[in-house]
Amino acid sequence: MTLTKGNVNVEEQAIEAKKASKKLMVLSEKEKNEALNHLADVLEREYETILQANEKDLENGKEKGYSEAFMDRLSLSKERVADFANGLREVAKLEDPTGNILTDWTLDNGLQVEKVTVPLGVIGMIYEARPNVTVDATGLALKSGNAIVLKGGSSAINSNGAIVDVIHKGLAETKIPKEAVQFIASTDRAATNELFTMKEHIDVLIPRGGGKLIQAVVENATVPVLETGVGNCHIYVDKEADATKAINILVNAKTDRPAVCNAAETLIVHEEWLEKNSEALIEALQRNNMNVHGDEKAVSVIPGAVPAGHEDWANEYLSTDIAVKTVSDVNEAIGHIETYGTKHSEAIVTENDETAQLFLSLVDAAAIYHNASTRFTDGGALGFGAEIGISTQKLHARGPMGLPALTTVKFLMKGNGQIR
Repeated sequence: MTLTKGNVNVEEQAIEAKKASKKLMVLSEKEKNEALNHLADVLEREYETILQANEKDLENGKEKGYSEAFMDRLSLSKERVADFANGLREVAKLEDPTGNILTDWTLDNGLQVEKVTVPLGVIGMIYEARPNVTVDATGLALKSGNAIVLKGGSSAINSNGAIVDVIHKGLAETKIPKEAVQFIASTDRAATNELFTMKEHIDVLIPRGGGKLIQAVVENATVPVLETGVGNCHIYVDKEADATKAINILVNAKTDRPAVCNAAETLIVHEEWLEKNSEALIEALQRNNMNVHGDEKAVSVIPGAVPAGHEDWANEYLSTDIAVKTVSDVNEAIGHIETYGTKHSEAIVTENDETAQLFLSLVDAAAIYHNASTRFTDGGALGFGAEIGISTQKLHARGPMGLPALTTVKFLMKGNGQIR
């Protein structure tokens, strides 16, 4: 695929996607599943082509001084290619979300009414460094009968272009038209901005990436937006928390993959628990190379901790840095989350079920955990096969967005001549 800084006809690509979406809508579930499984095979077979393109992006990233966390999100390997190929196979196994009759009834005049799930149509996907999103989003879109227009970030443009080339190669041998997957091979911001206003061709925009990207799409798009969100996630360790559970959950949520949006960024800890378990907590923090930004109490207890300011409580570190806030009760913890949380994923660790229920009821987030890591806010982990993003809004879809989130409804009426 030829990459360019301009001269890309985005509208023409959107029109082609719209035409292809009509063909997708009439394909059977069997035909879509066969196509996804074939794409998975082709991706695994062509992994070297993808890795060669990815190497160009990694070299560019080194020259530009990208952070370690950013480079991790950008980097591909044979294993990672196999992972997102397997993601396609998992999506193929899932139930088709379209054509389901949600409810039906008959009016007094004999008119039969059905409420049926149907594809959204054409999805515009705007995303940043993760090349795996190219495959995940494509698989979910095609399975749910949607065409997709992909606009990845410039940092991964070689990787994304190679992946889409392989996808087109695979689709040419299936019933799905390759025009159903469009890739805007341009680093020009104007190409992205064009997508914002193509209401006649694009049915929904999904931004996935950092806060600035998401904000730009939400504030400037005239196309409806399915908003995903950044993850300033908290672990609240209550005074009645089991110490082993609390530390294991914290370490997993913070260090398993620090650069992902469901990683914990702030530890909120009850001051009584901290006094009893400070030695074990300090050992875990030091063993896992966590850099602590704490309030006055945390700094006085944890060696090497630096004072935290407003920016620390609001920061999505995406690294092994962590903010530590001490509180006197669960309500103070909930208040801190209300002020600084991003409505993504929050967790409480406690053996007191009443305290846990209060937290679960009052915290406003897409995913809330009791005695478990925030790392489970993930489409694959929750059995969706893959996800197209994690919605932190409240309309249409919330939380990890799998196949059902990519559908809408139609009312179908069948009569025998009724008039009103």
